[in-house]
Amino acid sequence: MEKGSLLYEGKAKKVYATDDPDLLIVSYKDDATAFNGLKRGTIVGKGVINNRMSNALMRLLEREGIPTHYAEELSERDTLVKKVRIIPLEVIVRNISAGSFAKRYGVEEGMAFADPTIEFSYKNDALGDPLLNEYHALALGLACREEIETIKEYSFRINDVLKDFWRSCGVTLVDFKLEFGRLPDGRVILADEISPDTCRLWDSKTGEKLDKDRFRRDLGGVEEAYREIMRRLEEKTEGTR
Repeated sequence: MEKGSLLYEGKAKKVYATDDPDLLIVSYKDDATAFNGLKRGTIVGKGVINNRMSNALMRLLEREGIPTHYAEELSERDTLVKKVRIIPLEVIVRNISAGSFAKRYGVEEGMAFADPTIEFSYKNDALGDPLLNEYHALALGLACREEIETIKEYSFRINDVLKDFWRSCGVTLVDFKLEFGRLPDGRVILADEISPDTCRLWDSKTGEKLDKDRFRRDLGGVEEAYREIMRRLEEKTEGTR
């Protein structure tokens, strides 16, 4: 499948048309941003890791009955995906307090929740992706009630699958962001990516951060952390492509 015209370039990916109107090619970049684009940099090799990790986890979720936009991995950085209309809701699933949650509610990082929680934010860079609730989403026409219920159901199921997977890798899944899209027939499926850019992943024994927080917080060892989390994933998924 050949790349056609460039349709969109975001902070971490480029999206290209193909000769099939129902399929697109996503190309992952090494560019890194944080704090709604206020901090910018480069994480060498990030695009390759995010592409391959996201695809491996999408394949895992497909086997567990979660529909995704994944179609085929074309190269180290390029993946063929189903074309969807992205629902402008970012979904954050949290198992442990960290980041903005800890700051917003004045709790320490690392507090484990009795049950996972979900937050929604309005996917709008100009507004800073503000938090909203289901009633706001309905009022703004971002999604219908049935779609919101489907998104919540899928998100909790995804959390269960990914928590178990990362636990087997010696990693704690702290929180992560998801995006969903609509197929032409209206079905809601998982889209975007699942990677160290979109997840908080801590070593289960040491608590060492193996994700984008190392870039956000100037902790150093960013490339090494991405390579380490990818190494652990590959050890578990070898032979499952």
